[in-house]
Amino acid sequence: MGQAIDKLIEERLEKIDKLREKGVDPYPASCERDVEIEKALRMIEKKVVIAGRVMAKRGHGKISFWDVEDESGRMQVCFKKDEIDEATFKLLELIDIGDFIQVEGEVFKTKAGEVSVLVGNLKILTKAIRPLADKWHGLKDTEERLRRRYVDLIMDRDVREMFRKKTRFWKAVRDCMEGEGFMEVETPVLEAVPGGADAEPFVTHHNALDRDFYLRISLELHLKRLIVGGFEKIFEIGRVFRNEGIDAEHLQDYTQMEFYWAYADYNDLMEFLEKMCKDVVKKTTGGLVTRKGGKKIDWGKEWERVDYVELLKKELGFDFFEIDEKFLYEFAKKHGVKVEKGLGKGRLTDYIYKKLVRPKLLGPMFLINIPTELSPLSKKKKDNTKVTERLLIVCDGWELGNGFSELNDPIDQRERLEKQEELREKGDKEAHMFDEDFVRALEYGMPPTAGFGMSERLFTFLMDRPMRETVFFPPMKEEAK
Repeated sequence: MGQAIDKLIEERLEKIDKLREKGVDPYPASCERDVEIEKALRMIEKKVVIAGRVMAKRGHGKISFWDVEDESGRMQVCFKKDEIDEATFKLLELIDIGDFIQVEGEVFKTKAGEVSVLVGNLKILTKAIRPLADKWHGLKDTEERLRRRYVDLIMDRDVREMFRKKTRFWKAVRDCMEGEGFMEVETPVLEAVPGGADAEPFVTHHNALDRDFYLRISLELHLKRLIVGGFEKIFEIGRVFRNEGIDAEHLQDYTQMEFYWAYADYNDLMEFLEKMCKDVVKKTTGGLVTRKGGKKIDWGKEWERVDYVELLKKELGFDFFEIDEKFLYEFAKKHGVKVEKGLGKGRLTDYIYKKLVRPKLLGPMFLINIPTELSPLSKKKKDNTKVTERLLIVCDGWELGNGFSELNDPIDQRERLEKQEELREKGDKEAHMFDEDFVRALEYGMPPTAGFGMSERLFTFLMDRPMRETVFFPPMKEEAK
C-alpha cells in the first residue's frame, strides 16, 4: 500500500511540473467564484462560476463528467471538447480527484435530468499531492479516521453535518443563556490552584513568573469570585482539561459551560434546566425524541426527581449513613468494582454508584439529595444537613450535568476543603486542593447563588457516538513510525 501511494504521489508531482511548464500556476492566490454550488443547482440556463474539490471523474475522449464539491453541496460539471479551447482541454489529464478547480459555464439539465455546468472556462486552484482514500467512508479503523480527521471530513458528509449540529448546539445554549439575561464572561485557563471538580489536573510551568500553574479542571471558582464581585447572572463556555482516562464519556480536553445565578437555589435550577435542555435538544436535533444505543429517549416528558440515598438503598441494599469506608471497600471487592487505596467514604460510594447503579438509570432525570461527603462545594439542606442541595442530570447511565445551591458559608467551606486536602494527602489525586484565595473571596460575602455545569458530553449523547468522535482533533497516542 505504501509503495502504491508513493507512486501516485510521484505521478502528481510530475503533473505539477507539467502544469508549470505550460505556464499554469497549480496554486494561484485568487478565485473568481460567484456562487456556491447549493445555489447554482437552482440556476438553470444561467452562467455561473463555481469552485470546489474534484470528487469523481467519468467519461473520456470528447466528453467527460466530473463531480465538484464545495461545503454547500456537490454538482456535476461537463467538459465537451468543442466547448473549450484545445489548451484547456489538454489540462484535464493533469487534474486528479482531490484537486480544487474553478469552472465557468451555463447550468443545464442532462438527458438523465441531472443539473450540471457546461464548462466554458477552467482554472486549477490547488493541485493535491496526496490521493484521497477511495474507501475512506466506512473504514473500520477509527484510530486512522480520527488521526487523519481532515480526510474523514472530506469523504464523509455525515461527519461534517454532525459538526454543523455541534455549532447549532452551542448556539442554542448561548442564545438560551443570553435570552434569560446571563452575561457571557471569560476566566483564566491557567490557575495557581485548580478546583471546582473531582479531577487530576495537568501542570505546566510559567517561565516569566517562574512558578507552576495548572490547566483548569473547571470554570467554577473564578466564576464564583465574579458573583462575589457583584455580577448576578453570568456564564462561560470554555475549554477545561482533566488528566483522566479515555472512554465513551470522557476526554482530557473539551468544552464546558457553567453558569452562576445569584439569589436563586437548586429548585430554581431544576425548573430552568429542564426548559433549557429541551430547547437545546430540539434546536440541535429537530425534535424532542432521540435514540441512544437503540433506546428511545423522550426529552419532552416531565423529568423525574430521584433521591440519591434512597436509590442506593433500593439498588445496593445499604444505607449510606450507616456504613463506613471498610464496608465500602469490602462491598466494592465483592461486586468487582475497582477502587484505589486511601479513598474517603464519598469517593468510594461514587465509584460504586457509577459502576453498579447509574448504568440502570434511563431518565432524563434529576438525581437529588446527594450526601455532603460527595459535594464539597454545595450547600447543605436545612431539614437534613447530611445531604446537599445538589442535582445531577442523568440519562441512560450518563451524567450530563451537575448543579447545586452554592456553598457561601466561608467557615463551612474552609472545613470541607481542609477535609479534601486530607484526602489528597492520603492518596486521592482527584480530591479538591485547598484554595485560600477562594475562601478569602467568600469571606467578603457571596449572596445565595445557584450554579450549574455541563459539557459537550450532552452533544455526544445526542449524537449517540463516543465523545472523541464528536471533537475535530481528539488527543491520540503517538503515531508509530
